[in-house]
Amino acid sequence: MRFFAGLWRLAIAALCFVGTYEAWQRPVLWVYFTFQTGAVLGFVMLWAGAATILKGIQPPAWLKGVVTLYAVVTAVVAFLLMPPDDPNYVPQILGIMTNTMLHRIAPIMAVADFILFDPHRRFQWHYMFSWLIYVPVWFAFVMGRAWLAPTLLGSGPAAGGNPYPYAFIDFKALGWQQFGINCLELAGAFFAVSLVLFVIDRIEPAKPLLG
Repeated sequence: MRFFAGLWRLAIAALCFVGTYEAWQRPVLWVYFTFQTGAVLGFVMLWAGAATILKGIQPPAWLKGVVTLYAVVTAVVAFLLMPPDDPNYVPQILGIMTNTMLHRIAPIMAVADFILFDPHRRFQWHYMFSWLIYVPVWFAFVMGRAWLAPTLLGSGPAAGGNPYPYAFIDFKALGWQQFGINCLELAGAFFAVSLVLFVIDRIEPAKPLLG
């Protein structure tokens, strides 16, 4: 089972790296939250997979938890808020669109990895809050880049050169009020998912279910 878990984690890493293929070709796409966190998930899973097979040092619980949190959020946004990908524009590998790998398949596999292969009862209560630090940093980065884009950075990553990567944080189109509401709702969603992960970690036995 240890080798299966290691290969499972390496498969997640491969999906993440293939899924971020476009961003390596077009650096402007790194503005997207999913590309940034997907790449980090890939490196963490590469570490975890190699450590599992070689009996090495695993990623810290905090790091494993935070990438799982962002993977869940990525999947929820992809399934509920994002329009379907157009196969005429999104690259495909073995008939599967790279966005599907990054936004759906890899996150689902990451959640399964967390539930089945991770040891549990390792999360501290404050992880639920420290996991969220990256969210306002990313928001500030997007807003700052959008402000600079027309003069310094050229066109943005979204359709028509829009510097805002997602419609639900498009400050120009939404205005202050709706933008603020959307940010608060997203922050609430992040915290809700972090709470769920913390509870799962407390409920499951300390040893991996499959290990």
